[in-house]
Amino acid sequence: MKNSEFYALILAAGKGTRMKSDLPKVLHEIQGKPLLRYVLDKAEGAGAKKIIVVIGHQAQMIQDRFADCGCVFVRQEPQLGTGHAVLRAKAELAGYQGMTVIMCGDVPLLKPETINNLVKEHVKIDSCLTVLTAIVPEAHGYGRIVKGDKGDIEQIVEQLDATEEEKKISEINTGIYCVNTPFLLSALEKIENNNNKQEYYLTDIVEIARRERHKAHAFTTKDYIEVMGINTPEELFLASQYITNDK
Repeated sequence: MKNSEFYALILAAGKGTRMKSDLPKVLHEIQGKPLLRYVLDKAEGAGAKKIIVVIGHQAQMIQDRFADCGCVFVRQEPQLGTGHAVLRAKAELAGYQGMTVIMCGDVPLLKPETINNLVKEHVKIDSCLTVLTAIVPEAHGYGRIVKGDKGDIEQIVEQLDATEEEKKISEINTGIYCVNTPFLLSALEKIENNNNKQEYYLTDIVEIARRERHKAHAFTTKDYIEVMGINTPEELFLASQYITNDK
């Protein structure tokens, strides 16, 4: 079994328009702690060897707030999608032969043991790319996980592109991945922006893995609440309640 050492790469460049605030989304607080602090704590708790944070909107404010966190900051300007965000960390990942766990700066409820279980599953089945997925009661708006006959992921289909049959799928992409770093860097160079938003989508690495005959696997978390992204003040309130009740 290969080494389970990994780097954590946290995406925290978004503006968070739906929060209706000038404050960067990852600096909004739950019980006195900014969202990004929760995510950093989870990455550290899971044993990440190195933590890289991609920032963009009001980058200096975020960097100043976390000046003593021991992580590496990388700037994404302009913001051209999640694939572009990860590519901005290329210099920090170059030459690293281990795994990279890609996390979201606005998902504060993710448990360190879920990260560890994702990494263990990735190693156990010798996957190239493992996507953390969740089964949700209402999948509208999420990217759907489309699997082949053997259970491997064939592609992640966004809501706007999904057929009526694909919209019935309740297994969704959480935006959290464990990837072999050499493949990740290679795949990022092949992502194109021929979509409505003209952005570079990280989800395209699934299609690239399949095309190149690499194993792309899904690992499903038992608790879909822990992978909830915070996009609105209402979701911030819900997460606060969840943390309070979980104590």
